[in-house]
Amino acid sequence: MPQKIPLVDLQAQYATIKSDVDAAVAGVIASCRFIGGPELVRFEQAYAEFQGARRCVGVASGTAAIQLALQALGVGPGDEVITTPFTFIATVEPVAALGARIVLADIDPATFNLDPDRLEAAITPATRVILPVHLYGQMAPMDRILDIARRHGLQVVEDAAQAHGATYQGRNAGQWGDIATFSFYPGKNLGAYGDAGAITTENDALADTIARLRDHGRASKYTHDVIGYGERLDALQAAILGAKLPHLAAWNEARRRHAAAYDEALRHVPGLTVTPPMAGGTPVYHLYVVRVAEHRDAVRQALNERGIGAGIHYPVPLHLQPALADYGWQCGDFPQAEAAADQVLSLPLYPEMTADQRARVVETLREVLAAVPAL
Repeated sequence: MPQKIPLVDLQAQYATIKSDVDAAVAGVIASCRFIGGPELVRFEQAYAEFQGARRCVGVASGTAAIQLALQALGVGPGDEVITTPFTFIATVEPVAALGARIVLADIDPATFNLDPDRLEAAITPATRVILPVHLYGQMAPMDRILDIARRHGLQVVEDAAQAHGATYQGRNAGQWGDIATFSFYPGKNLGAYGDAGAITTENDALADTIARLRDHGRASKYTHDVIGYGERLDALQAAILGAKLPHLAAWNEARRRHAAAYDEALRHVPGLTVTPPMAGGTPVYHLYVVRVAEHRDAVRQALNERGIGAGIHYPVPLHLQPALADYGWQCGDFPQAEAAADQVLSLPLYPEMTADQRARVVETLREVLAAVPAL
């Protein structure tokens, strides 16, 4: 059997930057400065510059980034935060943790992102924040979302966990809302070698508040003027991210080339729908996702059996998650999210992927789809 093609290949990436990463890790170990220090400062400055932001604050994970961002904006009991039902649960866990109420609005089926029309219809007097997600590396329509936010006096937090370097109308993910949050989970376009995250913002006061909250609310070493958390980005992860960041633009461009080749090869395959870039947007293809009209789960299983590492992101929308059952949402409440959850299929895509690997994915997918009735 031919060698397996994984959904993402972190070993292939490490092989290309091994000397840089090893040197960065060795430098931190030699210094024995594992919390804070120059590596963290350097990465925060470099990532702020990459994103075109005034400030970057490194934190322990993408989930921590959302929680600290919402808390810095004053979100708490009695407030509502509107977001999409079609995302990983980490988007809404911080809302619940802060005692606020999760409000969902359905997605645009063409982009998988929050539908502005449904978003505006979900606003109530208790709404405090809009939390759009730039899913799969394609940005949400931030011009329309910001227009809604301004008209209703709402704040915007961008969940950009999958959108490092994505743009819309010439502006980066993170340059639209009051705060943007990023995850550096290992499989992300810019991934650490463990959990890591960050926020970016133009607002110094918000950045300073988040920096304090991530570090136990310290005003000085043993003076704590607010209750905070141990949600710091450690120096080892900061050093690794700093070593990888100079490669990110090239990696994103490689992802775009692979995605364009997939689009061309799969555009007219029966039973399959590709997702073109939104007008005005430049995605970074954290994932390459297609829709399979019928028997999606059987198609995925058949691909996996043939050595193709296909995946599903995400098979259960938030309103049908057992952890959120107390909200009383039912099947049918968000039909576009449910349809996407039943049909989406993620195909292998990573910068180091070869043209031959990509061609094998396409050929195998065509064969499997042709055999769908018999699967």
